[in-house]
Amino acid sequence: MLRPKIPTMPTPTGHVTPPAVVEPTAIVPSVQTPPPVPTTPAPSRPVVQLTPGTVLALVGGGTAVVLVVGAVLVSMLLAVAITGVSVAVVAVVLRSLLASESKRR
Repeated sequence: MLRPKIPTMPTPTGHVTPPAVVEPTAIVPSVQTPPPVPTTPAPSRPVVQLTPGTVLALVGGGTAVVLVVGAVLVSMLLAVAITGVSVAVVAVVLRSLLASESKRR
């Protein structure tokens, strides 16, 4: 089968710095400290206070959204109804044309 060719790492060119030497340090044990006492966390979100103006704005905005969505849905329903009526009228006209043509012969 086909074997993929693994690329080799290119060797660096130019000025190469030698690796830094790290000397080990001694670990000195310290005095054990007691764990901190858990405190109650502060609320992460501020409390929203509703004033009469903001309540009025929210009610007005909600009413506007409901009216716009209602108008869009009613217009879509009206478009479907008009399309259905026009298709029915075309079907009746075609039926009458085909019926009258067959009577003439």
